[in-house]
Amino acid sequence: MILVWFRQDLRLQDNPALSAAAEAGEPIVPVYIWDEDGEGAWPPGAASRWWIHHSLVELDRSLRGRGLRLVVRRGPSHEVLAALAAAAGARAVFWNRRYEPSVRERDARVESVLGGSGIAARSFNGSLLFEPHTVANRAGRPFQVFGPFWRHCLTLPVAEPSRLPPGKLRAPARWPKSLMIDELGLLPQAAWAGKFAPLWQPGEAGGQARLRRFAAHKLGDYADRRDDLAEDGTSRLSPWLHHGEISPRQVWDVVRRRSRKTGVFPAGRGEAVFLNEIGWREFGYHLLWHFPQTPDRPLRTAFERFPWARDPAGRLLRLWQQGRTGFPIVDAGMRQLWATGWMHNRARMIAASFLVKDLRLPWMLGARWFWDTLVDADLANNTLGWQWSAGCGADAAPYFRIFSPDRQARRFDPHGSYARRWLPAGESPPAPCVDHAAARDEALAAFRSLSA
Repeated sequence: MILVWFRQDLRLQDNPALSAAAEAGEPIVPVYIWDEDGEGAWPPGAASRWWIHHSLVELDRSLRGRGLRLVVRRGPSHEVLAALAAAAGARAVFWNRRYEPSVRERDARVESVLGGSGIAARSFNGSLLFEPHTVANRAGRPFQVFGPFWRHCLTLPVAEPSRLPPGKLRAPARWPKSLMIDELGLLPQAAWAGKFAPLWQPGEAGGQARLRRFAAHKLGDYADRRDDLAEDGTSRLSPWLHHGEISPRQVWDVVRRRSRKTGVFPAGRGEAVFLNEIGWREFGYHLLWHFPQTPDRPLRTAFERFPWARDPAGRLLRLWQQGRTGFPIVDAGMRQLWATGWMHNRARMIAASFLVKDLRLPWMLGARWFWDTLVDADLANNTLGWQWSAGCGADAAPYFRIFSPDRQARRFDPHGSYARRWLPAGESPPAPCVDHAAARDEALAAFRSLSA
């Protein structure tokens, strides 16, 4: 018997751990463990918990269609797996690797405990195209600039997605006891989470449907439409990618199939720019693996002494969180986040720049807020994005690049459609909480002080 430990790989197809267990021909017990402590300082936030709950329901439904079911437990992963393997008589535990610092420590402990009990532990790559420990520059060091990183990656092969054999999978004679998914208490009490249900379809089927629609209707125009705030020109695949309901190999394969007629890969500019965004996701994990301190500390150590502004009562932070800064393009993005658990990528950059450069508040505060409110909250990419915006990370925006909210609105929401959609009609707009020109000068002076 083999236990298959599900984590951020909540799918059946192109799931290397599950496929390997199926190929072994032994009974399979799929397991999900809610282990908050094992996530270290970054357990899933409220919006992510909402998504995980519904994704687990869908995963269990899919497994039952293959003759299996999801066994749900709670507690320290090493204890739960060891006890479950012993009780079920399992000879091995298979799982797909994760790359967050605390999770890597947890997984090493799991391997040690299982090995000490004579239970085989096998892990697989089910989350990335190019694992961080396999990619290095010519000096054998990690990349810190995206362009050379991605050009190198594009020279490497990408395997075809794996497929489960059709039909039923072999089930155990007796199923171990399991919690009900509801017993995990993942659904947040916050009223805003109740708005998500009509907007999202968590689970593998929902991710595949979104990928098909995007490829059929929007991929070709992606390069031209992805920054248009009023249009749905982005893929919106990030929640399904983060929770592993679709894999990057499946996304790559969809793009690759569009090149079959001509043999030109990528098939066009839209496809190339879209793969570039998948590359940024890979780059985020590359950085997190090699620089595990970065979720809480700047990669560029000089920024440890950056002169952040004082906000002792948290007033400015709350205005930003609530979308009441008085800058419509910023406020619209923050209102979209609160209403949907997601924010357009261009709006994320505008909102992040405003927090760290106009308000001059620490990027870590913004990273924490996004972590709790985004359904696609991903430690690697959240860290990469915020450090890029703050100018303190790898390949970061130059310190003198300070977005003007008004200029960004004219360029990416020229008719004001995005702002009108997310800012309530009839609500008196608040006065701007800062003077952008003065705030820009103060931010520039603060950045220059680092080299003084």
